[in-house]
Amino acid sequence: MREKQKDAQVLGLAATGRFAAVMVLLAALLLLVLLLNVNIGSVSISAGEVFSMLLEGIRHGVDDTIESQILFRIRLPRLLLAAILGGALSVSGYLLQVFFQNPIAGPFVLGISSGAKMVVGITLIFLAPFLGSLSPAGLILAAFAGSLLITAVVLLFSQKVRSMSMLLVIGIMMGYICSAVTDFCITFADDHDVVNLTNWAMGTFSGASWEDVALASALCLPGVLGAMALCKPISVYALGEGYARSMGLRVKPFRAALILLSSLLSACVTALAGPISFVGIAVPHIARSLLKSARPAWVISACFLSGGVFCCFCDLIARTVFAPTELAIGTVTSVFGAPVVIYMMVRRKTQEV
Repeated sequence: MREKQKDAQVLGLAATGRFAAVMVLLAALLLLVLLLNVNIGSVSISAGEVFSMLLEGIRHGVDDTIESQILFRIRLPRLLLAAILGGALSVSGYLLQVFFQNPIAGPFVLGISSGAKMVVGITLIFLAPFLGSLSPAGLILAAFAGSLLITAVVLLFSQKVRSMSMLLVIGIMMGYICSAVTDFCITFADDHDVVNLTNWAMGTFSGASWEDVALASALCLPGVLGAMALCKPISVYALGEGYARSMGLRVKPFRAALILLSSLLSACVTALAGPISFVGIAVPHIARSLLKSARPAWVISACFLSGGVFCCFCDLIARTVFAPTELAIGTVTSVFGAPVVIYMMVRRKTQEV
């Protein structure tokens, strides 16, 4: 008995040490990719200049030099927004995977991002002339409504369909339907609205402002903390819905909290940066693979940091590889995220056989 307890303690210490090492690694990678994003561009700014300008900006405010304006008005808001939204989208994907108990669930794959895009498109094309200029908060509300709508539809199908592959197909079909509705609305839109919607729908962190960063922080960070608060119920729910009920977990309120938090996080990302594909499904898998653990508190923490690293890296690729032409962020995330999803599906199919 004592030997088993010692073995459990050793395994626990090893897992804790691995978690600490992974978090340090992810924090170092995030710092590195942030520095690269700040330094690389049409105007090169060295790391020493960045630190000196940051200190000067904190003490005396932003000066009028070109480098300071580029750093504080363009690059810093953009990379901070990419880090926050990337982490939020990853946590959103993890919550959906917990909800559906399906490792291939995610906002983009299940059509949730397409639903948010559809409602935002309808709002921009048909409601904006009556409401006036829409604020980022208004776009987030529209995206939130679209996310909840498609989530409800997929949830209804999930009660009838137990096969993961079928659920994936249904999500993809819902995404196509939402895209078709969006394209239909574009047919009746003015040229100006078409250009705005097309640019937004491609997905980009370009044009980020400090107001966007503040709004994303005010919505996404509490959402992530809310997900952390659900760690114990998630651990119980992962063992099965029947077991969770026997342990006294109120399953319906818990599932409602998962859906609301996931929809809020993905809606915030979609409204501020446009639809971004494969981050919500690929990054949680990467985080679990790094940790070799399914402990929710650890996975959520690693998801947030990994998502920030992933999106900042993809944004760096998007704006520098073919500069001055900038790629859509969704294009780059698909290139790196889709192979992870394919690997997951092949590996799971192999294990089932």
